[in-house]
Amino acid sequence: MKICFNQATTMKNSTLEKDLTYCEKYGYDLIEIRLDKLKDYLERNTIEDLAEFFRQNKIKPFAFNALEFITFRDEEGYEEILDNLKFLCEMGDIIDCKKIVVVPTFDVGDYTREQIKTETVEKITELANIADDYNVKLAFEFVGYPNCSVNRFEQAYDIVETVNLHNVGLVLDCFHFHAMGSDINDLKNADGNKIFIFHIDDSEDLPIGAIRDDKRLWPGDGVINLDEILATLKVIGYDEMVSVELFRPEYWDMDIEETIRIGKEKTEKIISKLFYVE
Repeated sequence: MKICFNQATTMKNSTLEKDLTYCEKYGYDLIEIRLDKLKDYLERNTIEDLAEFFRQNKIKPFAFNALEFITFRDEEGYEEILDNLKFLCEMGDIIDCKKIVVVPTFDVGDYTREQIKTETVEKITELANIADDYNVKLAFEFVGYPNCSVNRFEQAYDIVETVNLHNVGLVLDCFHFHAMGSDINDLKNADGNKIFIFHIDDSEDLPIGAIRDDKRLWPGDGVINLDEILATLKVIGYDEMVSVELFRPEYWDMDIEETIRIGKEKTEKIISKLFYVE
């Protein structure tokens, strides 16, 4: 299994240049590039500079993160989503990054679960058809907050199955899976090929529905049953990559190099119990 770095882990003080330098130093295979960090990078560099970096180094781009709040948008908001999608597809063509994370909307009001499903299926389908022209896949990420319109694994999986397109799959994030009490049996019954991205993280011990991103911890330092999730992934045939993603402010304030080093070591220690780490 390849180890990936998600830029959310250092997003307060770092840049794409710094993250890439230290990720290459500590042996990461892949990186998830944040949309905001890419736009910041392009203020000082060209996309061809980035492509050349990847040609010259071991680390490779795996996904862009993220098109956020894709559902229940007004016309202006949805046009921004479409513009960013096309931008990322075009940039991905140049640096060979062929996955984009898409995230549902929060605080949508009193829509029913069926109305949320209908809207989400419609928007993902439209975005996926555009992305397919660039040979890009979309990874749909449910968020384990009570006020997110799609906040549990089985709800997200049902949406992806209903969309039923070859270039649409899921992000499985351990924190979000834990935070709203998703059922491990639903993961056991899933098709491993539908999981496009796997985020690893851990959590402080708070009640279901009360946990927020600032309570994330290094993999292995919290209460999430990572071993069970990993064992289930192995059974259903998923073994492509794992990305460390931590939004914890305490980690943002650490030395960037130290954060990246610890993230690699903690992730490799957990993953290597069950998977061969490349």
